[in-house]
Amino acid sequence: MRKLISIELYKIFTKPRTYIGFGAIFIIIIAIQIGIGVEGDEMMDFIIQNIKDRFIFEGNIINVYLISYVILNTLWFHVPLLITLVTGDLLAGEANSGTYRILLSRPVSRIQLVLAKFIAGWIYTLLIIILMILLSIGVGSIFFGMGDLIAVTDKVNIFAADDLLWRFGLAYAYGLLAMTTVGALSFFLSAFADNSIGPIIGTVAIIIGVTIISTVGASLMGPVNKYVFTTYLPSWQYFFHSDLNPGLIWHAVLIQFIYILLFLSATLIYFRKKDILS
Repeated sequence: MRKLISIELYKIFTKPRTYIGFGAIFIIIIAIQIGIGVEGDEMMDFIIQNIKDRFIFEGNIINVYLISYVILNTLWFHVPLLITLVTGDLLAGEANSGTYRILLSRPVSRIQLVLAKFIAGWIYTLLIIILMILLSIGVGSIFFGMGDLIAVTDKVNIFAADDLLWRFGLAYAYGLLAMTTVGALSFFLSAFADNSIGPIIGTVAIIIGVTIISTVGASLMGPVNKYVFTTYLPSWQYFFHSDLNPGLIWHAVLIQFIYILLFLSATLIYFRKKDILS
């Protein structure tokens, strides 16, 4: 199995599209850091305009944690597209290039092949998240230093610097889980396609479409929303609530795991019976 995974990773990293995600993450994060470095004071005035008359703010407010929090808010809308560029091609790419029969002529079961490709796709997703951490927190700490965080969710939360590393660690861990769900969806769609365009567009369309329907028709979709995985894509924000609710967090984690298992199981069931014509 290790050899299969290493082969799939080699195939992933020999394709130019793989590096689009890394390049996009690098450019966006550096651009955000430069932008906040230049316009940070104006941004903070806008964030705290409703409370600056009641509180006195001292110290390094524009710091690595604030910038990392802004990056988290910004990138979770873009990362799913970058993930699907690779995961949506894992199976569809083989159909497009006509290499299925060659792959399956070796003593490898279809289940092993699907699992190896899924794990390779997950490793790519993990590397994207690690790059986000290195650039946002690693590079950010060098140029902006540490400090307390003013986090705006449904209310304003202020966290001390020594209370933040574990919050960011869990937020990124949850982000990895949520992006694994996105990858599992595009991987599932990839099993039905003969090229990667369909799974990529299909995954993004499903996420955007379900999100819009859930938002616009909130009164009608209310009972269903709590069981839809897109509802919990931004649930990393739970870790930046002063009144942390473990029940909400575990529910979000459980929903993501259920959808990952559903998408992966459906892919395995379909691919075992799929007619290989190329």
